[in-house]
Amino acid sequence: MSTTADYFHGRIALVTGASSGIGMATAIALGQAGAKVGIQYRGNQAGAEATLRGVEVGGKGVIIQADLGQTQDVNRTFTELESAFGSRLDFLVNNAGDWMDKETIADCREEQWDHIFNVNTKSVFLCSQRAVRKMIDQGEGAVVNVGSIAGHTGGGGGTVPYAAAKSAVHAFTRGLAREMAPHGIRVNAVAPGLVETPMIAKRVVGDARESLKGMTPLGAIAEPRQLADAVLHLLSPAASFVTGMIYDVNGGFLMR
Repeated sequence: MSTTADYFHGRIALVTGASSGIGMATAIALGQAGAKVGIQYRGNQAGAEATLRGVEVGGKGVIIQADLGQTQDVNRTFTELESAFGSRLDFLVNNAGDWMDKETIADCREEQWDHIFNVNTKSVFLCSQRAVRKMIDQGEGAVVNVGSIAGHTGGGGGTVPYAAAKSAVHAFTRGLAREMAPHGIRVNAVAPGLVETPMIAKRVVGDARESLKGMTPLGAIAEPRQLADAVLHLLSPAASFVTGMIYDVNGGFLMR
């Protein structure tokens, strides 16, 4: 255990969507393990500053504001990360994403579809492309993408664009893992069920929340740190022979 913990000390990570939820928990966990962490956010500056405070308990952090659906912002993100910590990049965690208010496909607006794919899928492509170019030169590195249980199930009704975007993340993960394996780079994903995040809290409430908890064999909604633990496992030497995996972290929901 100590060997795995020591492994992160001084290594450089970029965590996208790190101002709340899974991204915040992951960035803080990496920082507490001694890593240097790029904390990307789009609009929640106060959340990013809270993440930075958590990261700097054990590591170092830099806050980077960017819209990762825009190529120029992605390029600037990597430039700012390099200015802070040097040219190396050990880990990329593609967590940036957004859920959606329910809209059937019959009524779905094109701008809704484009937004969901921009935030949840295009950002993964653009950030991964920049990251693996660095990692290929290094001959090592690890990428973890955040997918979703919806990428397996098609969503719960009214969220097909989100489910399709996350399914694309799963397919992208497997394909990129195959391409990167000869370079010593591992690529995996976690696929959460419901997690106690602000994104979920404002949309899953009351009876719906209790019903979903009751349908989960472990009888609870995950805490962000439980997903962060899964991400760190996939980044660590404990998963050194694991690539192309979609790691389901959903309390057994898929067993129903």
